[in-house]
Amino acid sequence: MIKVGITGGIGSGKSTVSNIFKVLGIPVFDADSAAKEIMERDEDLKLALQEEFGQEVYADGKLNRKYLAGIVFNDAHRLEILNSLVHPASIAAGLQWATKQTTPYIIKEAALMFEAGSGLNLDYIIGVYAPQAIRIKRVMDRDGVSRQDVLNRMGKQINEEMKMKLCDFIIVNDEQQLVIPQVLKLHEHFLALSKAD
Repeated sequence: MIKVGITGGIGSGKSTVSNIFKVLGIPVFDADSAAKEIMERDEDLKLALQEEFGQEVYADGKLNRKYLAGIVFNDAHRLEILNSLVHPASIAAGLQWATKQTTPYIIKEAALMFEAGSGLNLDYIIGVYAPQAIRIKRVMDRDGVSRQDVLNRMGKQINEEMKMKLCDFIIVNDEQQLVIPQVLKLHEHFLALSKAD
């Protein structure tokens, strides 16, 4: 089975691209959603997070995302600590999920594919690219945050142009080019590769 990653900066449209693959019948593991779920249910991880970030990191048993974001997005060292606690559990969950899939290829979507090392056991990585101005507007509209908040979050990810150079394929989501034909072309490519194996 071919393992494909999808990555891109915040607001690039990774989820949009992943959803098109889902419509085509390809299972998608959303690493960011899985990480949030693990942070809610893994008791050992919960204790580690409370130890590191304080009891307030959970309110009524639920992860206090706003509180945690307020800490880690203003302190690179604390963000690194959070990632070192959460990423191994998320990567393990992705590997376990992959063993249960039966399609010719599968997809793992992750914002921090290179930063977290979660692309190491993938065969190919697709980068979803959008210009910075479009990404900023999308995130401001989606999350109701300021331009500066978006820029701060972007500053925590590797440079978008560098990220795209590390990818095997690029889907351009710049509101000028149609995304669906780009996804269909890759879908056919991966299906052909799986038959060749």
